[in-house]
Amino acid sequence: MSRRNALPGFNLSLGYTLTWLSLIVLIPLSAVFIKSAELTLEQFWQVVTTPRVVASYKLTFGAALAAASINAVFGLLLAWSLVRYNFPGKKIVDSLVDLPFALPTAVAGIALTALWAGNGWVGRIVESFGIKVAFTPLGVLLALVFIGLPFIVRTVQPVLEDLETEIEEAATSLGASRWQTISKVIFPTLYPALLTGFALAFARAVGEYGSVIFIAGNMPMVSEITPLMIITKLEQYDYRGATAIAATMLVVSFVLLIAINSLQSWTAKRTGRSK
Repeated sequence: MSRRNALPGFNLSLGYTLTWLSLIVLIPLSAVFIKSAELTLEQFWQVVTTPRVVASYKLTFGAALAAASINAVFGLLLAWSLVRYNFPGKKIVDSLVDLPFALPTAVAGIALTALWAGNGWVGRIVESFGIKVAFTPLGVLLALVFIGLPFIVRTVQPVLEDLETEIEEAATSLGASRWQTISKVIFPTLYPALLTGFALAFARAVGEYGSVIFIAGNMPMVSEITPLMIITKLEQYDYRGATAIAATMLVVSFVLLIAINSLQSWTAKRTGRSK
């Protein structure tokens, strides 16, 4: 007697999947490349390699990588604290982690600017030490750290919850030091989830606009992000130039994400063989 699946057959499911994927992802992305293809190769290269645009690439991708790296460290520590310890206000802290998801990005940008500007509550304190945050690349980094933190915490937290403390106790009873337990037992288990969170935080940071635009200051060659360059081109009705920059940004982001995912797969296979 043949078993009947609750879900439709493979052909029907695949058809729905490809149709939905095409409508939501593939067709809009292909439109970017089709529009930018109206430029000649020389024109395309001239648009995407102007000094102002190149400076925006460096800031956007550099700040995104830096923010994701910072979040990987502190997001892991925050997830560890939420899972392994009980403290007053734990539920409030756990809820606040998701605040960047719920808060409109423009509101986040305005709030960060109000706090870190020279006349803000925090800004006036740090500027007394000669550190200027708002309207600098440091402000861009701060905004990207803010919006990327939940990705790390929420991908690592479930893995930590499933990681039983008995495994650590067994390692300790066998003579492992605390550092050996962390590096040899805990971290290899958390690493795939941590890398996934890193990739998600990086991808979000690369395309972030609302929370960055206010605190960045948007000074040419200093604190302009690439999404702002695209918006500027669109406001000038230079649609081909905007899509050319967008296509370049898309290709670089895709290559970096493939590299991160390949590293994750390689690590998972290596961990599986070691077991």
